[in-house]
Amino acid sequence: MVSLWRWQALVRVAVLLLAAGVALPFAMVIGWLPSTFLLNFLAYLASVVGLFVGSYGVTLMWRERRRDR
Repeated sequence: MVSLWRWQALVRVAVLLLAAGVALPFAMVIGWLPSTFLLNFLAYLASVVGLFVGSYGVTLMWRERRRDR
C-alpha cells in the first residue's frame, strides 16, 4: 500500500511542476511577470524535473500493476 501512495504522490507532484512550467512562461508572455533569467530558468527546470518525476511515477505505477497480475 505504501508504494501505491508513492507513485500517486509522484504523479501529482509532476503534474504541478509541469503546470508551473507552462504557467510561468505564459505569465511572462502576457506581462504579468517580468521575463528574467531566473524565472526563465525556473520554468525550464520545473518542466524538466516534472517530466522526469512523472516518468518515474508512471514507471512505479506500471511495475505495481504488473506485480498484481
